[in-house]
Amino acid sequence: MTALLDIRDLSVAFGGNLAVRGVSFDIRAGETVALVGESGSGKSVTALSILQLLPYPVAGHGAGSSIAWKGEELMGAPESTLQRIRGNEIAVIFQEPMTSLNPLHTVEKQIGEILALHKGLRGDAARARTLELLDLVGIPDPERRLGSYPHQLSGGQRQRVMIAMALANEPDLLIADEPTTALDVTIQAQILALLGDLQRRLGMAMLLITHDLGIVRKIADRVCVMTAGEIVEQGETERVFTEPRHDYTRKLLAAEPKGNPEPVPAQARTVLQASDVRVWFPVQRGVLKRTVGHIKAVDGVNVKVSAGETVGIVGESGSGKTTLAMALLRLQASTGRLAFMGREIQGLDRKQVRPLRRDMQIVFQDPYGSLSPRMSIAEIVREGLDVHEPAELGLPTPEDKERRIDEVLREVGLDPSMRDRYPHEFSGGQRQRIAIARAMVLRPKLLVLDEPTSALDMSVQAQIVDLLRDLQAAHGLAYLFISHDLKVVRALSHRVVVMKDGKVVEAGDTEAVMGRPRQAYTRALMAAAFDLVATEGGEVRK
Repeated sequence: MTALLDIRDLSVAFGGNLAVRGVSFDIRAGETVALVGESGSGKSVTALSILQLLPYPVAGHGAGSSIAWKGEELMGAPESTLQRIRGNEIAVIFQEPMTSLNPLHTVEKQIGEILALHKGLRGDAARARTLELLDLVGIPDPERRLGSYPHQLSGGQRQRVMIAMALANEPDLLIADEPTTALDVTIQAQILALLGDLQRRLGMAMLLITHDLGIVRKIADRVCVMTAGEIVEQGETERVFTEPRHDYTRKLLAAEPKGNPEPVPAQARTVLQASDVRVWFPVQRGVLKRTVGHIKAVDGVNVKVSAGETVGIVGESGSGKTTLAMALLRLQASTGRLAFMGREIQGLDRKQVRPLRRDMQIVFQDPYGSLSPRMSIAEIVREGLDVHEPAELGLPTPEDKERRIDEVLREVGLDPSMRDRYPHEFSGGQRQRIAIARAMVLRPKLLVLDEPTSALDMSVQAQIVDLLRDLQAAHGLAYLFISHDLKVVRALSHRVVVMKDGKVVEAGDTEAVMGRPRQAYTRALMAAAFDLVATEGGEVRK
């Protein structure tokens, strides 16, 4: 079969450095080809090169680079040719819809612009086609969503709108760049099923870019494995997964977080105990802003975590996981009982809570967003010491602080010689280690981990899980681990709390909840995460 897209010996350089080196692969009509590899391997650069969205300096064997679309050469093609193909014949779904969608335009206007530009549709015709596209991608009550702005949609709905925009012109090739990275497992499953269904109905080919090998195995016909800008292995998906030939491929396949946490020490002290925690946000209407109801973000939740124990909190976006964590840390107003290290803290004012802050720390989902770009790594880690252990009290001395900074950097697997560098000079996994070091330098009793691995490659996820286990064993830390990645939760957590609509629907030992869930919602989560089916007895298995 003749290839729709044929890439030969593609090289791309930035500032004299090769980001892509001699990449060659093809895609046939109706086929799904996956580009997999760790961050920085060159996957997205390769994909953007197809539509000539990047410069192409001649570098090494880059002079022989070729990108042929239906036999037509795109390298050096005139802008008129590229404009005809972009969006019409080849469309792209980007990784983060919130930054790809215009926050100032409604859903109808954003899809309508594409229809007007490429199809000449306006007015009622454009509106009818927009409704048809929203219905096609599974947006409920599409007419009501026409006037919605991106911030008024959930993550899954925003991704569906991106898919609708990409499919507006019924392209022959869809490039999907990490289309499910930040989505819950159930939404991931829905988006993948949607893409598969649309591909069959429209007969289009798909180039899938991802670091999630589970997704690749489910939907890709062929896979190309990239590292350091090169394709080191490619072939039929099942063959690559069952008989990998390259060491890097074997490393990727073995990188999934595995194992179980160390048992909780006998007679471990209770670090945090919360009872009947509620966070209700008032819904106000009218000129006088009368309260007509409440959004029950957290509704009567009980949580207990002991020293050396990890409690995983799982559920879909909007289930109340992060709001619960903020309430437990007294960063969000709530009602109910909160006891930390045996002391009631719910009634304490801000001044009384402040001395406790050093013992309850948090690591956020996006380390790049939570680390100041203007501070060096040493300054970032030292900041907590300066706040909670000021020099005017005499201890620690400046020398002690520097020694502790070096110690904690070594403990999280970073070389202290890098202490004067800035966050942008580190990889995603290294930045997450810096965020953990910032929390650990204060030697806390409780560490809240809010989606700390969701944006990381699978191999880096496994490294962070191992690091967190080691730190817990060394310091007797209590973890509250919030995540939608149930494979990571299973590897790290002793107990699991499953939340939905602000309530706990199921809780218990990790293996019991994940292996024999009692509630239908939990079974749906497990099936989506592990590609399992539920038996009549409630057990989930292959």
